[in-house]
Amino acid sequence: MVSVDASRKSRPGNGRVSTARPRTVVVRDRMQDGYRYVPTEAAGRGFDPAFTPELTPKEMLELGVFCGKYMTDCRDEFPAAWFADAKLADGRADCRLNLFGIKASQPLSVWRAKGWIHPDDPRGWFQWYCRYYLGRRMDDDARQIGRWKAIRRHVRQVEANCEKGDIFCRRRQRQALLHWAYDSRRI
Repeated sequence: MVSVDASRKSRPGNGRVSTARPRTVVVRDRMQDGYRYVPTEAAGRGFDPAFTPELTPKEMLELGVFCGKYMTDCRDEFPAAWFADAKLADGRADCRLNLFGIKASQPLSVWRAKGWIHPDDPRGWFQWYCRYYLGRRMDDDARQIGRWKAIRRHVRQVEANCEKGDIFCRRRQRQALLHWAYDSRRI
């Protein structure tokens, strides 16, 4: 469950500069209770120039990522439209829901052991990206963008080892690329 600070009053399109306070998002789900953030950019705007994801969170969820298990308990935080056509598992993870029908991610325990998890985003990179997409900016952005850029090496491996357009070549790498907002169908 997410609550929004109701004191925000603005009238879009009325030609006036809003003096309203930005909305505060308060997160209450299985992994966070009471975490707060204030988006400072408009959704989908104001990205760091070095960060150019090919897919939005909505597109990723529609294509099928993380075996359909990611964010099933924290939907209230994000726009309902993101979940309208999302491929989500009803119970246990179901990797058949992934675009390439294959598991391509490590367990969260591995991410924690390697120190890849920031306390504000206990679910990992995709949670960071969803919140970044919605306008949250924080001290961890540069590190996460650097991690995203490092995944590009998998694009080069697919390009070097697969015929262009053969989406069945290196399915695991292609699925992993989707998890990082790269559209591996274009390779």
